[in-house]
Amino acid sequence: MIKTTLIGHASMLIQSREATILTDPVWFDYLWEETNVLCPSIELGLDKIPPVDILNLSHRHQDHFDVRTLAYLAQNKSILKPDVMVLVPKDDILIDVLKELEYENIQVVEDFEPIRLLDVTLTPTPSFNEGDYYPEHGLLVHDGEVTIWNQVDTVVVPEIISYIHKLYGQVDFAHSRFLPLLEGNFSHNKALGIPFNEYSSFLQVVGALRPKFVVPGSAAFRYRDELAFLNQYSFPTTPDQFLADMAIYCPEIKTSTFYPGDVAHITKEGVKIGRQTSDFVRVQEDDSHKVAFKPVMEVPPIKSLNGDPVQHEKEIQIIKGFLENQLIDKLNSCEKVDGWRHWQTLYQLEVFGPNGTSNIWNIDFRNEDLKIQEDCLPKTTLYEGISASDLVCLIEGRTSWDFVGISGCYRTFNNVYRVGQGTFEFFPTEKDFPLPLLQVFPSDRKMDREKYMRDVRRWKGKA
Repeated sequence: MIKTTLIGHASMLIQSREATILTDPVWFDYLWEETNVLCPSIELGLDKIPPVDILNLSHRHQDHFDVRTLAYLAQNKSILKPDVMVLVPKDDILIDVLKELEYENIQVVEDFEPIRLLDVTLTPTPSFNEGDYYPEHGLLVHDGEVTIWNQVDTVVVPEIISYIHKLYGQVDFAHSRFLPLLEGNFSHNKALGIPFNEYSSFLQVVGALRPKFVVPGSAAFRYRDELAFLNQYSFPTTPDQFLADMAIYCPEIKTSTFYPGDVAHITKEGVKIGRQTSDFVRVQEDDSHKVAFKPVMEVPPIKSLNGDPVQHEKEIQIIKGFLENQLIDKLNSCEKVDGWRHWQTLYQLEVFGPNGTSNIWNIDFRNEDLKIQEDCLPKTTLYEGISASDLVCLIEGRTSWDFVGISGCYRTFNNVYRVGQGTFEFFPTEKDFPLPLLQVFPSDRKMDREKYMRDVRRWKGKA
């Protein structure tokens, strides 16, 4: 028998008769650069969590790899056993963060290579997530009698399903993806409808896997109240809708909701779910009504997070100094500059203060000698709007696009085209047109590493 308890989002406690496995612990609000909170909110009795033999970290996204929670676990010796095995993907940034937090016994997993401990066999399953440099794995857990599979956020192809069947036959209990996230689409002026190909793939995975029982997993957070308008633009479906669709798509597969504090008992005879029967976690408030997908609602203007007029003026001076003394040189040395010239780009950067006011700068890429000017251009074909506080943090290396790009304080659009004699061409709408700020402050591994190390410096040693 295996027992699983949902703690929140993708964090579960999986218990066999002898082993206790903890997955992706994210326990404290706020999470993901302090933009999100768990939804539903939870009441967690930290002193009641059973001692853990295995800590599994599926990948480095901040809703699965939370430095604050990991720092707490490293300092609080009552939850993780001294010889706890830490399973991780082959990700040097993730591993370096764990070492900074003084974790030991870190084991890098390999696709479908079994790991045996006590009475369980753990088998990592791969992910085919194109265009994402975060290595990631799902996890099969088998105790000799039953098998469960946690898909987490992995992208699954038929060969993976076939190999799972080869290993264990029919899976007894599965946590399936159900929610295609649109985070960032609002800020980048991208499509805000449900991505049907992605959503239908979740149904297809369950249909191909044919587990005896499935629950929706790994998507239980929302934007904090100060950013609540983004909830209407980011979460295009719900667990209930997924289960309703599953009931039609695969009516022979048993399904259920699964909330924090619910406990699933998985045996050869079947699955029984105890509602709110956990000894250490329960739903504090079901605030899922705050996540209603209505991507046509009112949107507040961009505002700087710094409301102090004196401090804002200092920020504007930092920004002016950067724009007047560094930006043009950085753009001229950028490999994308020829593309901006080819498309005759008329670029506008608008920087917002705390009270709705803004400063505007423009660059005309039709000119051989690039200059930044405050005079208005006849039109704008490429626009970036950002709060003054966020732009200063980018200039000074104190933030990342993981915050700026999804917090609603940065927005962009383009209407890029080129007219020639008797010709008209436009930039392909399915491609991302290069953005000057993203080129000057690239969202690369260096920025990502510093983001996590800032959290290490903030939370290490603080219970």
